[in-house]
Amino acid sequence: MANRRDFLKTAVAATVSAIPTTASGLHAISGAGTKSRGIDLLRAPNHVSARFGTMDVVRMQYAARAWTCLGVRVSAEPIQAGQGIELPVRVINEGKNLTYLHLRWEGTEGDAPLLLGDAWERSYGDLEWRGIVPERVMPWYFLTFDGAHVNGYGVKTQPSAFCFWQSDPEGITLSIDLRNGGEATELGDRELNACTVVTRMGTKGETIWRAGKEFCGLMCRTPRLPERPLFGVNDWNYAYGKNTASGILRDADLIASLAPSGKARPYVVIDDGWQDTARFPSMPDLAAQIRSRDLLAGLWIRPLRPGSEVDSLWLLPDNRFGKASPHNNLALDPTIPEALGEAMKSVLQATEWGYSFIKHDFSTYELFGRWGSVMQAQVTTPGWHFHDRSRTNAEIVRDLYQAIRAAGGEQATILGCNTIGHIAAGIFESQRIGDDTSGRDWERTRRFGVNTLAHRMVQHRTFSHIDPDIVAMTLAVDWRETSQWMDVVARSGTSLFLSPDPSAITSEIKSAMKDAMALSAQAGQGFPLYPTTGTTPTQWQFPNPSRVDKTYDWCGRQGATPFDV
Repeated sequence: MANRRDFLKTAVAATVSAIPTTASGLHAISGAGTKSRGIDLLRAPNHVSARFGTMDVVRMQYAARAWTCLGVRVSAEPIQAGQGIELPVRVINEGKNLTYLHLRWEGTEGDAPLLLGDAWERSYGDLEWRGIVPERVMPWYFLTFDGAHVNGYGVKTQPSAFCFWQSDPEGITLSIDLRNGGEATELGDRELNACTVVTRMGTKGETIWRAGKEFCGLMCRTPRLPERPLFGVNDWNYAYGKNTASGILRDADLIASLAPSGKARPYVVIDDGWQDTARFPSMPDLAAQIRSRDLLAGLWIRPLRPGSEVDSLWLLPDNRFGKASPHNNLALDPTIPEALGEAMKSVLQATEWGYSFIKHDFSTYELFGRWGSVMQAQVTTPGWHFHDRSRTNAEIVRDLYQAIRAAGGEQATILGCNTIGHIAAGIFESQRIGDDTSGRDWERTRRFGVNTLAHRMVQHRTFSHIDPDIVAMTLAVDWRETSQWMDVVARSGTSLFLSPDPSAITSEIKSAMKDAMALSAQAGQGFPLYPTTGTTPTQWQFPNPSRVDKTYDWCGRQGATPFDV
C-alpha cells in the first residue's frame, strides 16, 4: 500500500478527472415541507487553491478524489453522519509555507438573499443582515434569507483551523487559515482534519430564530451547559477595578435579599482589581463569606498574563502586534509546557480558594495581538510563530481551552470572555458573545449588547449558555434605558449579571432587579421578530415560559451617536 509521501509524489501526474457535481447520491436532510433552493456544499468543491506565504496562490489539480499541488494534498468527500451528510476537509502538507486553502463551490442562492455572518470571537456591534458583499468575511458560518427560507452554511465547532466564508452571485468560498501564529504550520507527516462543512436548507415559513438554532445544533452536537441558570452580580460596570472586599459583600447582601427562592442561586462574581491585597486581604475568606449567604462565588482571571518572575523565554514575541506594539503586551506562550503550567496556576488557585465560577479573559488578544473587530481575513499579523510550530492556531487555542477546563475541574462553571466561541463550544459552559456593555455610556450597551443578543441568540444553549454582558445600574445612564436592557436579558434566559452602583440604587430599581432575577431563574428564551430590519431590532417575542411580545425603544430621546464608543 502506498504511503502518504508516495501519493503526494504521484498524484499530480495522474489523469485529472472531472470534479463530481453531486455527493454520490447523498442529499442533505433538513425536515419536512418545502425546501429552499440553496447551494450544495456537501459535494466536492469545483475549485481548490493553496496560498503560500501572503501572496502566492496556486490552483490545485483534482485527481483520484483529491486536490494536489507542490507537496499539498486536500481531500473533501461527503460522508454519512447520523441522519445527514457532512464534508470533512483533510490536509496533508509536505511542501513549504502553506498558509491558507480556498475551496470554491459554484452555484446560486436565488434572488437577492440577505446574509448574516458570525464573528471571530466577541462581536463589536457589527452583526447585521446584509445584501451580498463578495469580499465580506463571515467567520465560521453564515445564514441566508430569501424572504421565505433560511439556509445555513458553516463548519462544525472545535475545528483545527480558523475558517471564514464569502458569498457572491456565482458561488460560495471557504477559506481555511492553516497558520501557526502568522507563518506556516509545520504539520510534518500527519493528516490534519482541518474542518467539517455542514449545511441546512431551510423549510418555508420557519422563523429565522428557529432555523438558526437548528443549524447551530448541527454545528455543535454536544454543547456543555451549566446545571443552573446563570444570574447574579458582577462589580465591573460600576467599580471598574476600584473594588473592595467590603463592597463585594455589600453587593452580596443586596443580591441575597432580592434573590428568588428555590435551587437556582445567584453568583457573586469578583472582577479585575481583586489582586490588590490591601483591598482584598483574603480571597479564600471572601469566597467563604459569599457562600455563607447561600450564594455562589465567582472570580475573574487573566491566565496568560505573566507574573514578574516568569522566564522571558516563556513569552510570546512582541511582533505579533505588528509595527505598533502596545505597552505591557507580555503574554505566556501556551505551546511551552512550563508556560502553560504557569498560566493554569490562576485557574487552580481560584478553585482552591472556593470559587466555583471562573471568568477568564483577554486570551484571544494576547495570543494574536488583535481584537476580533480588526481581524477580518487575518486573525493575526504575518511574520511570527509560536514556540511549537507543529500545531495550527486553532489547535493551540483548543488545547489552551481544554487545559483551562481540566484545571477548573468538572465542578467549576467556566465563562470565556474574549474567547473564540466556535472553538470553545462543548468545552466551556458559557461564552461572552459581545464586546463590553457600559455603566458610563448607554450607546455602548445599545450598540454592542443589544446587537449581539439579537443576532447570536441562536447560539444560546446550542453552542453554550451565552452571556450578552452586564446590566449596570449607575447614575451615568438613564434608568429608562437600563431597565429595557435588564428586561430583554432577563426574559431571554441568557446570563444576567447586574452591576449595582450603591449610589444609584432606589426602591424602584431594587424591585426591578428582583423581578429580573426571578425571570432569569425561569430560563426562558426569546428572539427578535424582525431581525433583518436593523442592527438593534426593537420588537421581540418571548415564547417561554409564556408568550410575551415586547417593543423596546433602544435609541431613546437622544438617538444613536455617530461617534466611536
